Amino acid sequence: MSSPSMDNGQLTPETVPTTVGIDIRVESPQTLNRDAWDAFVSEHEAATPYHLSAWILGVERAYGHQCYAVMAYRGSTLCGVLPLTYIRRPVGRGVLVSLPFCDVGGTLAGDEVVHHALIEAARGLAADCGLNGFELRHRGAAIPGDGETAPIKVSMQRALPGDSDTLLGQFKAKLRSQIRKAEKNGLTGEVRTDVSALDAFYPMFAENMRRLGSPVHGIDWFRELLAAYGDRFRIGLVYYGDQVVGGGIVLMNARSACIPWASTLPEYNRLAPNMLLYWRLLSHVCDDGAEWFDFGRSTLGEGTYRFKKQWGAAPFQLDWQQWTLDGLNENEHPAAPSPIARWVRELVERGWRQLPLSVTRWLGPRIRKYITL
Repeated sequence: MSSPSMDNGQLTPETVPTTVGIDIRVESPQTLNRDAWDAFVSEHEAATPYHLSAWILGVERAYGHQCYAVMAYRGSTLCGVLPLTYIRRPVGRGVLVSLPFCDVGGTLAGDEVVHHALIEAARGLAADCGLNGFELRHRGAAIPGDGETAPIKVSMQRALPGDSDTLLGQFKAKLRSQIRKAEKNGLTGEVRTDVSALDAFYPMFAENMRRLGSPVHGIDWFRELLAAYGDRFRIGLVYYGDQVVGGGIVLMNARSACIPWASTLPEYNRLAPNMLLYWRLLSHVCDDGAEWFDFGRSTLGEGTYRFKKQWGAAPFQLDWQQWTLDGLNENEHPAAPSPIARWVRELVERGWRQLPLSVTRWLGPRIRKYITL
């Protein structure tokens, strides 16, 4: 089983290989041959569920951002893809990014020549959009050891065995006990793919996002993703009686699964709904053939990092490349916010929590569409 790391190189105009023989085609998600694109993504070992055509299709339909499906061909053979989104902001300069609203994206290519051809295409699109560059979000190498000394953002990944019984046996006794405790507390869980499950998830999620002080994606965003991903969009729900007390959304491709959104109601946290939620989702995708589970972004050493680590997740670098029209400008590992930035964020979050829930559900999506993370 190979690592989910991406080796994308750091090319400059002086060191890039030739792109002779590579044909670049750019289409919108609406006109794209989605079967061909998704078949290529499904076979690429570095692909994530975000690379599937469903993501940019959902972005375009829900928020109206212009999306591009960049494809590299040798003859008639598809040999590389790069999904991009242009977010035109009402104030200030827009951004061209692969990909928005998630941690990773970037090129999927068979070799360095194809990778360079895709980069050149992105540079041309940035110029056409009147931008001076673009951003690619790649997942890098695993961080050796505990790696908890630097407050940087990382991607938490866990390799999965072939079935959920083996997975359960790999957990420490304390973790298995916490899962059983949730069940003994009367919680039940299920994984579904229907829109009514999404409708059950969203009110709890929206309420929790207000409590966290963060603008929430609109229900239309999730409905468009569900329509685009189909049965690759899984909704985990945890109940206490008839009350939904926790939920999470998992996206899948042929090799991996990721969980972009999860929430529980704090007044029920004493019952450990998050433990049952993650177990139901992990066991489900494991039995469905997923080889890797992406727990999402965390700051080394903080609470969410420790929560994910107990499930056997390991930190991988997040290499977010800032390209200009002249070449690679930065390759950075996202850092935790500075004390001043954290203070400002906490101030904004405190004000957001004071707003009525109805206001945050109306205003949140109108702000959230311009926040690329």
